[in-house]
Formats: sequence, C-alpha cells, structure tokens
Amino acid sequence: SSGINAEYGGVSLLVAGVDQETPYLVQCDPSGAYFAWKATAMGKNHVNGKTFLEKRYNADLELEDAVHTAILTLKEGFEGQMTEDNIEIGICTSDGFRKLNRTEVKDYLAALN
Repeated sequence: SSGINAEYGGVSLLVAGVDQETPYLVQCDPSGAYFAWKATAMGKNHVNGKTFLEKRYNADLELEDAVHTAILTLKEGFEGQMTEDNIEIGICTSDGFRKLNRTEVKDYLAALN
C-alpha cells in the first residue's frame, strides 16, 4: 500500500429534479456510483429509514402525505426534539424546487403530534 487508507471519508448526495413531468431522486456516492430511487434514506440510521419507507411509501402519495412520511422517516433516527429550527424540508415538483419556510415546517410537525 502506498499509505492510502482503504477507509476513506466522503460525501453522498441526494439530488432531486424533474424532467418534463417525471420526478427523479438520485443518490451519488463518493465512489462515483449513482442510484435512482423513488424514496430513500441516507446517514446514521439509513437502514431503519429505508425499512420505514418500504412500508410507508407508494407512488400514489399526495404531496402532504409524502411530506408527513418524510418527517416520520426522519424521526426514526433523529436524536432529540425535531423543530423548525433543526430540520429543513424541500419540495421538488414540475414547478421547480422550493424549501419550506420555518412556519410551514412547524405546521407539518404540529400535525404529526
């Protein structure tokens, strides 16, 4: 070995977009590999998140239900209290991408409690 550690750090990305009317969610890994998903989870408790999504996600979800499902998935591995100050929610539709404001996030969280 030339001193390069086999365990490397890196960043994975989830990229959301819309082509015509078709939404896409693509995961890009540090190795350069990429995967298309309908729904996925990344990070510390990604296995639990993916399992949760497999049970809850379906292609016919309305936007409101999809946001609730995303928040519930995030709660699966979240440490501490989720608030509008420590999570962000983005929505990607054929109209483009928008990040929910803090009041909208607070309302979604309140609806789940």
